[in-house]
Parts: sequence; structure tokens; C-alpha cells
Amino acid sequence: MAKKPGTVERGLERSVFQSRWLMAPFYLGLILSLVVLLVTFLREFVHFAATIMTASGTDVVVGVLALVDLTLTANLVLIVIFSGYENFVSRIDPQGYPDWPEWITTIDYSGLKQKLLASIVAISAIEVLKEFMNLDAHLNERYLAWLVGIHLVFVFSTLMLALTDWLGEGATCSEEKGKSKKR
Repeated sequence: MAKKPGTVERGLERSVFQSRWLMAPFYLGLILSLVVLLVTFLREFVHFAATIMTASGTDVVVGVLALVDLTLTANLVLIVIFSGYENFVSRIDPQGYPDWPEWITTIDYSGLKQKLLASIVAISAIEVLKEFMNLDAHLNERYLAWLVGIHLVFVFSTLMLALTDWLGEGATCSEEKGKSKKR
């Protein structure tokens, strides 16, 4: 028979469980950072639109890539807000939201890490591409080598995380099969 937890233990467990609400201000801060990203996006767009008639093809591509970069960053923040809040603070009730995206309540911590790293790889790739588009403006081989090297580290890290998650899933599935055979 299992021993009932004592009053002190129960109080400590309650405190640990309630401490998850300390994360809520972090998510509010991330929501405010979306506003900052929106203002930055609008500023970049106005600057981009003002120069469109005199911009070269390369400048247009770089301008669009800058907007895509900001959009991906905002998507990344949004994924962290929804998934982090859902996984660590409290479930969000989708009732009353007819356009509620299905993925929001299905991303676990492993999926969140993979989406984060995939977004970081995409943002890094855009930065590398923007620099390659501006090669004629300034050629700094060392800087480009560092950009590509850092990007490759992000790609390698993402692949390793995906591999370890996949291997972990396989081990979990094997353990569950073994438990069901013993029954």
C-alpha cells in the first residue's frame, strides 16, 4: 500500500505545481515582442516600398528576404507562445474559436524543439542568402565563412535533435510493446 504524502510534502508539491504560473509573464513579454516585430516589419516594408522604383533586382530580393526573415521570426515567437503556454502553464480551451489551428494543441515539447530549430535554420539560411545576394557590394570571405559555418551548425544540431527524438520514440515504443507482452 502506498504511503500518503505528509502535509509538508503536499504543500511543497502544490507550490511546485503552482510555480508554472511564474511563466505567464514571460509569455506576455513574448506577445509584446510580437508588437515590436510588427512595428519593425512595417518600418522595413515602408522603407522597401519607398525604394522599389529605383531598386535593383538584387535589392528587391534582399528587401523581400528581410521581410520573410521578420515573418519567420514572428512565427517562431508565436509557436513558442502557444506551445510553451499549453505545455507548461495551462491548457487553452479552443471552444468558441472556429478558426483554431489544430496544431496548437498537439505540439509537445519535442515537437516544439524541432519547430524552433527548423525556424532558426530557415532564418539562418535567409541571412546567408541575403549576404550572398550582396556579394558585389562587399566581399568579406571570412565573414561569409562564419555565416555558412554557423548555419551548418544549426542544420547539424537540428538533424541531431531529430535523430535523438526519433531514437527516443523507438525506445519508448519498444518499451511499451514489451510491457504489453508481459500482461
